[in-house]
Amino acid sequence: MEQTTRQRPSFTLTITEGETAKIDARADEVVIGIGPAFDKYQHKTLIDMSHKEILNELIAGVEEEGLHARVVRILRTSDVSFMAWDAANLSGSGIGIGIQSKGTTVIHQRDLLPLSNLELFSQAPLLTLATYRQIGKNAARYARKESPSPVPVVNDQMVRPKFMAKAALFHIKETKHVVQDAPPVTIHVEVKFVRN
Repeated sequence: MEQTTRQRPSFTLTITEGETAKIDARADEVVIGIGPAFDKYQHKTLIDMSHKEILNELIAGVEEEGLHARVVRILRTSDVSFMAWDAANLSGSGIGIGIQSKGTTVIHQRDLLPLSNLELFSQAPLLTLATYRQIGKNAARYARKESPSPVPVVNDQMVRPKFMAKAALFHIKETKHVVQDAPPVTIHVEVKFVRN
């Protein structure tokens, strides 16, 4: 039996920074808060996964659930929990996703404490594009006041020691671009699919 492989559609994703991000009353949105260096000074995660591909998957996951994804750049911190919490506080639904340049991701809810969260994905080297899409889907489900099953993740105790030095360097580079007390910035995302 001949096995066929499904090719992912080719696309270009362009992000441009806009105005200061504001709190929205739109109840059908999830805000995705990207880190200060995300796809600006750094362009790939710890395992060389493209930031553009990840952002595309997060947005697609939210939209597949019938909700709107809004992207903002969080400048005041490089801590993923606070990025996600800031995103949740901007979101009309009260749900936000935070993502660092190294790939660590959190789903957060506005009325939780900053270091509490709905779901934490701390082992960034084990996350796949399919995982990021599912993170977007789950965030949308929380925004609809559902209680989804947590996104399944692989756990590997050797990931932390293997990537510790590289993760530290990524975090240092991200932190270098933090601007104390800076407001979040709206990110305009344009995706164009390319015919193969």
